[in-house]
Amino acid sequence: MYYHYHSNGNILNRVVLIVNANYSPLDICDIKRAICLWYLKKVDLIESYDEIIHSPSVSIAAPSVVKLREYIRYQSLDVILSRKNLLIRDQHTCQYCGTHIGPLTIDHVLPREKGGRETWENLVVACIKCNLIKSNRTPEEARMPLRKFPRKPNRIHHFQNFVQKSQVSWRPYLFMESF
Repeated sequence: MYYHYHSNGNILNRVVLIVNANYSPLDICDIKRAICLWYLKKVDLIESYDEIIHSPSVSIAAPSVVKLREYIRYQSLDVILSRKNLLIRDQHTCQYCGTHIGPLTIDHVLPREKGGRETWENLVVACIKCNLIKSNRTPEEARMPLRKFPRKPNRIHHFQNFVQKSQVSWRPYLFMESF
């Protein structure tokens, strides 16, 4: 099925919250994937954006939250450690100077040369300037205190970082407000 959208922005790149059959938050995908799941009758559309997506034979409200029709057992609240997820956790902000501007890098709080590992608790987002200044020193040695202590996020906190004005309908499913 081919879907198209006539607008300045590409609605198909927006994100969709997937909740389990019991309404617990499960995953995030793009609208294209959510439409495929809906077409295959694996999910029900429970919240939508204002836009309508048209194909030659079907029109559908752009999904914002979809619910699996069948419950799947999934106990893990883990978030995969990746550059993208580190940027989301740190809100695309240098953890040393607070800038959002320019290319951002990933810094080892305790440098690898000193035994630092690739863990949620040892990696932070840093601008290139701060990363070069800090070099292979600890924040204390470089006299560059971290703005916040890096922690491993759980899945719900991770999903909450996606909520913006267009995802206001996600808030009840992420325990940010009541239904």
